[in-house]
Amino acid sequence: MILSMTGFGRAETVFEGKKITIDIKSLNSKNFDLNVKIPLRYKEKEFDIRKILNDKILRGKVDCYITCESLEDNNDVKINQEVVKNYMSQLREVGSDAPEFELLKMAVRMPDALTTKNSDLEENEWKCLLETVEHSIEKFIEFRQTEGNNLAEEIEKVVQNIEYNLSQVTQYEEERIQPIKDRYQAALKNFESVDETRYYQEMVYFVEKLDISEEKVRLSQHIKYYLEVMKNEDFNGKKLGFIAQEMGREINTLGSKANHSEIQKLVVEMKDDLEKIKEQTLNVL
Repeated sequence: MILSMTGFGRAETVFEGKKITIDIKSLNSKNFDLNVKIPLRYKEKEFDIRKILNDKILRGKVDCYITCESLEDNNDVKINQEVVKNYMSQLREVGSDAPEFELLKMAVRMPDALTTKNSDLEENEWKCLLETVEHSIEKFIEFRQTEGNNLAEEIEKVVQNIEYNLSQVTQYEEERIQPIKDRYQAALKNFESVDETRYYQEMVYFVEKLDISEEKVRLSQHIKYYLEVMKNEDFNGKKLGFIAQEMGREINTLGSKANHSEIQKLVVEMKDDLEKIKEQTLNVL
């Protein structure tokens, strides 16, 4: 089945007064290009988070934003008042005549003037963060599946257009050869003697050069293979791109051998549809 490379997933949770939000979004890219923005509190787990994202998302230009917001009116930073007062007293003793406010600004910059509560990441909080990451990835993949289904419907319609236009070529094949035969036969009337054997050899050679039966068969096979891969293989974006290239080669050869205005019109239609397929295939995972 097809998965779109474009995706979005969001998950939220609350842990001990902190709201954790994780947003994942992606655009198409040839490789896996990951950008992670993570609070300093969880920085030690960035490698683990990156690995999880890499294993599950596989390809695309991916942005992952993790935010942690306090829901309580508490402050983890505490002023050691006695320490600060002692610093200010010592500053006065050494002869500082600075105003009290300036002494306070100097004192709070001194060692141990400020303390913070233990900010080490505990196992329970990491487990909660990990579950939230997994949940956001699940939402992200669901989005990719929905977009992929829509993409598959659009691509299948365009592939079927190419298949239909290819089937219309047959009705013009005999027409494109007969004018050439008539032109050669008219030219022969200007000569008194003609080697008929050589004439028919040249005609066969010329007609064979314009024969498009092989191109039609190969293009038909590529179309069937494209649809088969699209419906039955996972993570098939690159493979579909290769098949589309092969379809393009056959369509181009068909156009160069067409020698008929109606066939040329059909070839132009097929080329236009093929460009749509290539563009859409770029967004397939």
